Amino acid sequence: MEQTRYQVRFDWAAAGAHAIGTDADVIVWVDALPEPGSELDLSALPQGPAVVLTDLSSAHAVAQWVIDLQVKLAKRILIAVVAAGSTRNGQLRVTTEDLLAAGAVIDQLAALGLDATSPEAAAAEAAYRGLARATSHLLTAVTTAATTAPESEQLKVNTALTAADVRVIRA
Repeated sequence: MEQTRYQVRFDWAAAGAHAIGTDADVIVWVDALPEPGSELDLSALPQGPAVVLTDLSSAHAVAQWVIDLQVKLAKRILIAVVAAGSTRNGQLRVTTEDLLAAGAVIDQLAALGLDATSPEAAAAEAAYRGLARATSHLLTAVTTAATTAPESEQLKVNTALTAADVRVIRA
């Protein structure tokens, strides 16, 4: 296990989920621009934690869902924010869009009071904060956008979404 001293952790892909999420209460799976054939394989993730899906637009809603889970469980929960990334020649390709969307989730968690972040999570959050005004443009210009054009609603955090809008894959 890695990043165990921290409440909010960050890593990449299924291997990262195992590195930081085995003891977590929730895995937040971040895929800003799902490519065809890149569906989440739930069996590839640690068994046990709740799993929610998010992109940039639902970052606020997911953060609120996590807060609600913490209240429901009446304990300090552990959150594994995992960026899906992509693959190239069978290897992980770290994607800008997933880094920014994960950073947005971490930023929203911090805004709601969950700010005991690992250095990895803090770096993702800083990337999002530093580029927040350019995020819409960046998401239309990234390599993935050449094959998966983002919808306009995917280009910014939508604060109108609520915890009820969160895509819960495993409760």
